[in-house]
This record gives sequence, structure tokens and C-alpha cells, in this order.
Amino acid sequence: MPPAFAVYGIAGLLHMKTLKGDMMMTNKDIYKKTMTFSLHRLLYDLLAFLLLGVMGAAGFLLMERFSDRGLIGLGIGLLIGLFAVIFILRYVSYTYKAGQIAMMTKGVTEGKLPDNVLQEGKTVVKRRFTTVAVFFAVTNVIRGIFNQLSRGMNSVGRAVGGKNGEQIASIISAAIQTVVAYLCDCCLGWVFYREEQNAAKATCEGAVLFFKHGKTLMKNLGRVFGIGLLSLLVIGGAFCGVFFALFSRFPALFEEITADIGEVAIELEKSVPEILSNPQNVMLVCAIVAAVILWSILHSVFVRPFVLVGVLRNYLESGMNDIPAESSFAMLDSKSERFKKLHAEGI
Repeated sequence: MPPAFAVYGIAGLLHMKTLKGDMMMTNKDIYKKTMTFSLHRLLYDLLAFLLLGVMGAAGFLLMERFSDRGLIGLGIGLLIGLFAVIFILRYVSYTYKAGQIAMMTKGVTEGKLPDNVLQEGKTVVKRRFTTVAVFFAVTNVIRGIFNQLSRGMNSVGRAVGGKNGEQIASIISAAIQTVVAYLCDCCLGWVFYREEQNAAKATCEGAVLFFKHGKTLMKNLGRVFGIGLLSLLVIGGAFCGVFFALFSRFPALFEEITADIGEVAIELEKSVPEILSNPQNVMLVCAIVAAVILWSILHSVFVRPFVLVGVLRNYLESGMNDIPAESSFAMLDSKSERFKKLHAEGI
């Protein structure tokens, strides 16, 4: 099933009105209007994914031809490709992600969007964050503040339950990381909304909002995980089948990879896991890995923005009805040095 179909199949879950009385934009309207950002991000993401595959394949073929060490070449190629992917995703597509959040915020708070949302989004991002460094400085502080909650959960789990508690805490931590990613985007949306404030103070306000209205915002958990799981099963499952069928056309390649795995294991005096001792299993593992990578791209481009609109709406509603006062910052000053430093910069 194409990703867009999966999104529209769950559209009714987040179909809500804006705060502006007569002016109304549903979450679906905002999502469709800002889809252009997602499509531009998809172009760069697929380019990065293709580059990663090409570099890995080139490394494998070169090393296999000249030294019969294709697996090592594959690793080197993927490592080089990974650096290129990080550069593309971090420093090229950031404008589209930030611009999309800015326009989503505008749609939620004002009930309307300009005709040329792409250009307006870029303009807003450049006006709010004059350089890439400023943008990442703010987002890194946001993530650092929210990650403290995750570290606190791990500490409690280890203290209460020992090893089992640590495992439970790790699961909770992984779940929190998913929520944190949404909260960081919501906090960024608040920074765009509070354009009259400097970025540092607006960031502090955004962080305080979560701690003041945590119960209200936690109701988004069902949406985040429910739709995420559905997306993984539908999109990831479909592409796993596609990749396995594609890889099945090159059995010799996976026989070589399996043989290389066996040789490396012998050199390292390690036993090969049973799942990696059969070319068909290796083919399946590669198909699953490729499908998950591609799913993560498609999910972040098509599905996640739709979920984000609903989460962002709840977040902004909470803040617009109760803008954090200076006195509210004290509770985080004592919990986070990064917050305290940023708070001082924003005063």
C-alpha cells in the first residue's frame, strides 16, 4: 500500500479545527498544504539512500575483485556513504523540515496559509534562524532538556529493579525518545509562534510548556505509537517483500556475502549466527534492513508530518492559553544546566 494511502486511511483520527473562530483549517488541510516540504525532503532522502547503496555496492565489488574481501569493502563503502547521508540530511534538508514546522504552526494558530508556502517557509526560517548553527544550537538544547526525562527513567529503573529494571527502563527510554522527537518539533513550532521573543527565551518557554501541561500532551502517545506501528507494518512489510523479490534475482551475490561472513568469522575465531549461515537468510536480513531504512524515510516524510500536526495543535493550544511566565522557568533552572544557560541568554 502506498504511504499516502496509509496516511489518508487514518485521516479522521486527527481531523480538528483551528483556534481562530470563523477561520478553519483541519489537520488534513494543513498537512496537504505543507506536503510540498515533505516532497522536497523525500527527494533529498532518496538521493541519500541511493548514494549509500551505491557506495556500499562499489566498495564490495572493488574489494572483491582485487583482494577477495568484499565484505570489508562493503563496510568501507557504507561508512563513506553514511558520512554523505549525514551531511545531506542534516545540512541540506533542514530548511524543509524547519519550514514545514513553521507553516504548520502558522496554519494552526492563524487558520490560513499563503499560496506559496514553500517560499514563505524558507523566508521564515531564514528570518528566525540566520544561520544553520543557530538552528542546530536551539534544537540541540531542546533535545538535551527533554532527554533528561529519559535519563531519569533509566536511573530509577536501575535503582529499583536492578538488571530487569534497567531493561524495562531501556524500553521506556526508547519510547520516550520517540515522544521527545515530537516534543522537540513542537517546541520549535513554539519558537516560530513567539516570533517577537528572541529564540533563546522562546525555546525556554517551549520547554516549560511540556512540564506545565505534561498530562494534556501525553494524550498524544496513542496517536504517535499507534500510527507509527501501523505505518511500519504496512509500508515496511510491503517494501520488505519488494526488496526480497529484487534480491532474489542476484543469488550469487548473497552466496558471496555469506561466504565472506564465514571467512571473517573464522579469522576472528567466532561462530557464525545460524541466521547468517544461509544465503536465503542473509538475503532476508538484507531485505528487512533495506525495508526499515526506506520505511523510516517514507514514514518521516509522509506519515510523521500528519501525526505532528495533531500533536503540534495540542501543544500550541496549551501554550496560547497559558503562556509561561518568568516565574515558571525556575523549576527547570535547577534541573538542567543547559536550560539555565539558555534562560540567562534569553533574559
